[in-house]
Amino acid sequence: MNNYALVGRLVIGDDGKTLTQTSIPRLMNAYDEQAIEAALRFRDAGTECTIAVVCAGAESGDVLKHAAAMGADEIVSIPIEATTVDYHVMGDLLAAYVQSSGGADLVLCGRQASDDDQGVVPAILAERLDMPLVSIAREVALTDGGGVRVTRVTPDGDEIVECAGPAIVTISNELGTPRYPTMAKRMQARKKQPTVVEVASLGLADTALQPRVTLTKQFVPTVQSSCQMIEGASAAELADALVAKLREENVL
Repeated sequence: MNNYALVGRLVIGDDGKTLTQTSIPRLMNAYDEQAIEAALRFRDAGTECTIAVVCAGAESGDVLKHAAAMGADEIVSIPIEATTVDYHVMGDLLAAYVQSSGGADLVLCGRQASDDDQGVVPAILAERLDMPLVSIAREVALTDGGGVRVTRVTPDGDEIVECAGPAIVTISNELGTPRYPTMAKRMQARKKQPTVVEVASLGLADTALQPRVTLTKQFVPTVQSSCQMIEGASAAELADALVAKLREENVL
């Protein structure tokens, strides 16, 4: 949607909440692709594991088939209208599914959604499952004791932490480019049907399905750009002029 907004083709409907375009393709969040890639690397390294990808939403078919094409063993759909839930409900839904399916040794999530960039769901999921949460990982490895060793990305450089399992880890784009599904894998994934888990079967109370945050309005901001040329007879003069300008604007 960001690309549509930049070229001026993203239009909000009269209700001030929904988009008028119905042709915008629904794609997997790129951070979630990297979370799947992190799981697949465990398998590549010889770890015996079952990789399950869960998607909560009314239109999750294409996203889940993409996960299957990447190499997921199981794809699970929790049909619910995404506009009726917030991140609290989403965290409760995913936690209830993990519990109902027998638990998990490791839960990998994208660091944040690429539309609202909040990154709240993994924290709620960790709280509901009473698991440690390690965020913004560029690398994840298993330890001999059944825990995980995570290389985190921080503003001050990489940080290596360890925690006992089971755990939840959010994966960042520094992990690297996820693998691109081959045409053969895509053809196989088209035949794979997701396991459908109804919300009612998860045993959540009605209050857990009520959003605490509701959308009141969304709009496309006006995007403005400007460029100011720095003048100078030499590289040193250009550098001095740039530093002076940055100081003038309180950047430095």
